[in-house]
Amino acid sequence: MSTNPVVLRRLMAGLREAGFITSEKGHGGGWVMAAPLESVTLHDVHMALGAPALVSLGFRDEHPECLVAQVVNESLLSAVAQAEASLLARLDGITLAELSKGFDRRLKARRPAGGSAIHRLEDHHGQD
Repeated sequence: MSTNPVVLRRLMAGLREAGFITSEKGHGGGWVMAAPLESVTLHDVHMALGAPALVSLGFRDEHPECLVAQVVNESLLSAVAQAEASLLARLDGITLAELSKGFDRRLKARRPAGGSAIHRLEDHHGQD
């Protein structure tokens, strides 16, 4: 995945602490779902990962002296807050079960007749 393992472990720890996954050490170990896919929404995952900002607009100066910049920042902050609230509401309606069903449907459509259903992440993302 070309991601620093420390970053990945930190993300997985948030999901484990929320009770969504468990980990097994040793040969054959790894991460597995601990919660039913139907009960976990993308909003839940977002919160378990520390609720990072969903919309980001880089303001050059958070406390500008310019009155025009103050008005623009205030308007943008309000728009960003509304956009994030709308997106979070939508994420609350999408379960991991829905994502899994969509993945399965796409995988079956891609599978060659009589062929394997193996799906490798490496086939879709560049390697460093």
